[in-house]
Amino acid sequence: MSDLPQSPQNESNMSEAVPEPTPTAHSHKGLAIKALVLLVVFTLGGGSGYLVGNRVRHDEVVTSTAQSQDEAMALMHQINPPDGYKILAAFGDVGPQMIAAGAIDLAKFTNLYQQQNKPLSNDQMKILTKGTDANIVINPENAYFLLNFFWALGLTNQNAILTEGPMVSGGSDKVGGFASTGGWTIGAKSPTELYASTKIMELTDEQQARLVEVASGVYRPCCNNPTHFPDCNHGMAMLGLLELMASQDASLAEMFETAKYVTAFWYPQQMLEVATAFKAANNVDFAKVDAKTIVSSQFASISGFQAVHQWLAQNGLLEQAPSSGGSCGVQ
Repeated sequence: MSDLPQSPQNESNMSEAVPEPTPTAHSHKGLAIKALVLLVVFTLGGGSGYLVGNRVRHDEVVTSTAQSQDEAMALMHQINPPDGYKILAAFGDVGPQMIAAGAIDLAKFTNLYQQQNKPLSNDQMKILTKGTDANIVINPENAYFLLNFFWALGLTNQNAILTEGPMVSGGSDKVGGFASTGGWTIGAKSPTELYASTKIMELTDEQQARLVEVASGVYRPCCNNPTHFPDCNHGMAMLGLLELMASQDASLAEMFETAKYVTAFWYPQQMLEVATAFKAANNVDFAKVDAKTIVSSQFASISGFQAVHQWLAQNGLLEQAPSSGGSCGVQ
């Protein structure tokens, strides 16, 4: 059996080698697609299983299905803990600051969720209008609220990553042409007016250095760009979150670990496949995989994920391609 896949690009950036796969991959045959089916069950909170064959006795079908569901659900709970993942950072007064800066139009923001029949909770309204010292917890229910919240923060906060980085390499007049800028439609000002317009967080030189290091190493499955080049909503949101963590003196390890779990909440299908590959090839649980490795270009970029997907298919661990996740618009 071949090693876990190497991304076509940036292979030399890996901080550590992936261990040699073991025969355990054969024992996980079909786990990936079963887990992906369970992702739908897990998200909707229901479901009664799926057909595993029509030439076996009914009781064997039930037993096999239950065992597969238990195994896949355990993996799903690792990447998206039902009780959420606690981030070592507090919201503070970032919400009110963003409203004051025009980054969020409160009426547009709240209407977005009312139209989806998912009105904002009292706690979420407090985060936006009053602020809170509570730690951030991401869970299946608030993942997209946090995606939009931190998208606004990453877009608006004045930071050298936006003013001196790849986003302006084509000239400042082109900055409005990215999905992360032009796609922000729920602010009180235009995206180009908001872009790096307000110093919401002041970072020391040391904090900025940590931010740049992590932002350069955290990728997302919709493109081959790191967070340092936040040209889509997920990249800009991750930048905002990492900026907040850096401003509160989070360590490199804490920031990478947070990126690992937040990416899994924003891209559950893709990270479920990555987790399946590590479990099948190395018998390593998602929770124990080095965070810097799992969010690297080798696994978390679009080319890295495609290589993982291909490896699963080649080793009989994937029966069909899942639908892609992670829209780049407001959600």
